Amino acid sequence: MAKAASNVTYRLAPEDEHPHDPGAAKNYNESMYFNAFDPARKMGGWFRIGNRPNERYAEVSVCVYLPDGRVAFTFARPEIHDNAALDAGGLKIDVVEPFKRLDVTYEGKALVLAQPHDMADPKQAYLNNLRAACSVRLRFTGLSPMYGGEAVNADGSPIAVDPEKSFAKAHYEQHCAAEGEITVGDERFPISGYGLRDKSWGPRYWQAIEWYRWCPMNFGPDFGMMLSVIGDGKGGAHQGGMVFRDGVYDLISECRIDSDWDENDYQTGLRASVRTEAGKSYEISGRVLSLIPLRNRRNSPDGVDLNTRITEGFTEYRCGDLIGYGMSEYLDQIVDGRALGRVAGY
Repeated sequence: MAKAASNVTYRLAPEDEHPHDPGAAKNYNESMYFNAFDPARKMGGWFRIGNRPNERYAEVSVCVYLPDGRVAFTFARPEIHDNAALDAGGLKIDVVEPFKRLDVTYEGKALVLAQPHDMADPKQAYLNNLRAACSVRLRFTGLSPMYGGEAVNADGSPIAVDPEKSFAKAHYEQHCAAEGEITVGDERFPISGYGLRDKSWGPRYWQAIEWYRWCPMNFGPDFGMMLSVIGDGKGGAHQGGMVFRDGVYDLISECRIDSDWDENDYQTGLRASVRTEAGKSYEISGRVLSLIPLRNRRNSPDGVDLNTRITEGFTEYRCGDLIGYGMSEYLDQIVDGRALGRVAGY
């Protein structure tokens, strides 16, 4: 469970695995995200569907990191009419048993990028690369307790949220095992590995946070981490996350991430120092194996063009003698051509 302020607590129930009433907020978002990596094949991917029922569309992303460095990727905004299910654009999430077993399937097409950085210009990427049939069938089994939930007041009453400034009113995560297969074109890849899943709901604009660094990783069935550093909008950062070990979560109290960069200001590696509430310390290094840059853009109510960049790095991690795999997901608002997280020193 995530740490809460003294006047805030978190609640989470099995029914939260299913869709909620979206209410009236135009930008209500209810999403599930999964990643899975096979350590033997050094491949895997991530999959996200976010319903925006009051805007009548879903955000659907499928991203597969192939062993040779290519990336198979698709993004779509299929029309939806309600928030009854996370099932759109060929991507479907089935909750078989809350908190224990979920199935992820996708049937459709994916753009196969020999140079994943091409996605910095989506129009040219789609013109210059071919699409192939893509199939995903993965079973996710929970290995850890649940982390997070819906933040509420100490008396259980909901916390007031400004939809214009909200990223999510509720969020939880879980380390998982993943089994199944991924097919791209005529290449079939059995998957046996580990990953992390999350769910969020509530009003969301991708521009509500100046920047964040989100690094989920697994070193095996009984050891994983999620490192989180989020810009606070005042020049500082909130540090958090958790270490999964010996069947429990040990919450992170301090987390420093130092990143390496290429000429595009994309992360190529990182070093992290972590200290937990139980007094344990960890040193982690990460090497980005493959990265795809994505973006989200909208106009603010006063007409300002807002540009959010999210660089999704498939990353090999080391902690002591252990080697694991996961993601380094870096979100930055781009202002005057600069990524705000890098300006802040992360």
